[in-house]
Amino acid sequence: MSDLVFGLDTFGDVPEDDDGRPLSHAQAIRQVVDEAVLADEIGVDVIALGEHHRPEYSISSPETVLAGIATRTSRIHLSSGVTVLSSDDPVRVFQRFATVDALSNGRAEVILGRGSFTESFPLFGYDLADYDKLFEEKIELFARLLDEKPVTWSGTLRPALEDADVYPKTESGRLTTWVGVGGSPQSVVRTAHYNLPLMLAIIGGPPKRFAPYLDLYRRAAAEFGTTAHPVGMHSPGFVADTDEQAREVFWPRYRVIRDRIGRQRGWPPIRREEYDAEIDHGSLYIGSPETVARKIARAVTDLGVGRFDMIYSSGSQPASARLRAVELYGTKVIPMVHDILSEAK
Repeated sequence: MSDLVFGLDTFGDVPEDDDGRPLSHAQAIRQVVDEAVLADEIGVDVIALGEHHRPEYSISSPETVLAGIATRTSRIHLSSGVTVLSSDDPVRVFQRFATVDALSNGRAEVILGRGSFTESFPLFGYDLADYDKLFEEKIELFARLLDEKPVTWSGTLRPALEDADVYPKTESGRLTTWVGVGGSPQSVVRTAHYNLPLMLAIIGGPPKRFAPYLDLYRRAAAEFGTTAHPVGMHSPGFVADTDEQAREVFWPRYRVIRDRIGRQRGWPPIRREEYDAEIDHGSLYIGSPETVARKIARAVTDLGVGRFDMIYSSGSQPASARLRAVELYGTKVIPMVHDILSEAK
C-alpha cells in the first residue's frame, strides 16, 4: 500500500434495484462482495464492513462476509468497520479474524469499537448499564490476545482465563487492530495506552474540529511510551459522474435512513439546506470525482491522517449507482487525490 491509504466502508445497507425495489438481505450481501471484488481490481487499499443488527442493513457478521471476499480477491485489505467488541467475546473475535487473515494471506484487519448503535446488547444478553465497563474490560483482554501467547486474565463481566492459548495463530504473529472512536477524549487516550492505531469516525461538521483529538493521541502515546501510529478517518460520501447526479441520487434515500434513526435519538428531521451545507462545508464527501477528490485532499492535509475511508452507502441508493460509485472512487478519486497532494508539496 502507498503511504496514504484509501478504503471503502459499508454496513451492507439494503439497496434498491433499478426499478426502485429493495433487494433481499441475501442479495445485498452478495452485492457487497461484488463491490469488494471491483475495489480489489481497481486498486482500492481496504474494504471495511460494519456490524449492524437492524433491518436496513444486511451485514451482522462482517468477518463471515470478509471470508467470502478473501477467496475472490488478491490484494485488498479486509477490515471490519466497526466490530462491536462490547457485545462480543474477545477470544472469538480474535479467532474469527485470525481465520480471515489465514484465508486472505495476511490481509485481515479489525477495527474495535464500543458501538454507536445498541441493538446488539439486548440481542446477545448484555446490560446497557455496563456499556463502558464492557468495552474497558474486553479491550484489555483483546490487547493481550494480540501477543499470541498464553493469557491469564480476570475481569468482572467475563469468565477469567488461566494460561489460555488461543488458536489459530496468524502467520505474521500480529493481527492488525485499530480502535474506532467517535468523539470521546477518553477513548483516544485508551487507544494510545494500548498501543493501537486510531480510526476517527467523522460524520458531521468540519473535519478540522477533530485536530485536537490527533494531538491528544500523540501526546498520550508519548506519555505512555507507546507508538503514535498514523491515524485514519472515515466519513460518508458518494461519487457519481456529476455533482448534481451524486447529490440527487444520495439525498432522498439518505434522508429516510437519517430521519428513521433520528426519531429514535430525538433529532429533528434533516432539511435539504443542512444536507447541502454538510456537503459544502462539513463531512459529506458527495459529488463528481474531482469535487470529492479535492475535499478529501483538504481533509487529509488539514488533519495529517494516513488513511481515508469513505462510507459509500448510507441508505438504499440503487445497487448500480453504488457499483459506479466504487468504480469512480478507485479509478478517478484516488489518483486525483494523489496528484493534488503531490502538486501541493
